[in-house]
Amino acid sequence: MNQIIEHLVAIVPAAGIGSRMGAEIPKQYLMLNEQPIIAHTLDALLKHPKIAQVIVALSPNDSYFAQLPQANDPKLKVVEGGKERADSVLAGLSCAPQSAWALVHDAARPCLHPSDIDQLIAVAERQIQDDEPPQGAILAMPVRDTMKRSNSQGDIEQTVCRDNLWHALTPQLFPVASLRDNLTQALANGISITDEASAMEWAGFRPQLVSGRADNIKVTHPDDLRLAALFLHQNLF
Repeated sequence: MNQIIEHLVAIVPAAGIGSRMGAEIPKQYLMLNEQPIIAHTLDALLKHPKIAQVIVALSPNDSYFAQLPQANDPKLKVVEGGKERADSVLAGLSCAPQSAWALVHDAARPCLHPSDIDQLIAVAERQIQDDEPPQGAILAMPVRDTMKRSNSQGDIEQTVCRDNLWHALTPQLFPVASLRDNLTQALANGISITDEASAMEWAGFRPQLVSGRADNIKVTHPDDLRLAALFLHQNLF
């Protein structure tokens, strides 16, 4: 009999302010097709039938989240986030069942399609059947463009071979206890943690890359808002 993930939680680190957007409010609360960006993100996670709970890590000074209709969903739990993304993820992991799996997703990726979540779950469940500890998996996109490395002045230093290079996306899926322990130890050792996979890699794991949809964009700059609005307007979700 195939083994399955019996308990799946989603963790959304949302304590940042998104300074690159140049907005007066945290970017996750900017309006996108009649509701804030984070509301679309939460809708995608809350509606997925295999996600038992959504844990959102917020800034202690957040005065916006409670106004969202999604804040009252019985599947949703709020925790206090930290200064860095990893701190917020750890806060979410501390509230999750330690035998569960955690699906960590950016608050500013509102165009998440359920098929991408399904892909990640399927990969993780195949790993559970193996004798070795599960390695986890992340959504990613193969690099398509020519890659350049610059010097400190912004001049091209070299062209980088794009073979086997991927853009890391979210969600990223790992066992709660393993991710918690490796994040904690990596931070204690002064390791730069840019995403959850980087902590697992530091600990010797090799997470699987799962090719995700191109419309799973992260809203980072003002132009991204228009593109995300187009994807959502096309009723692809």
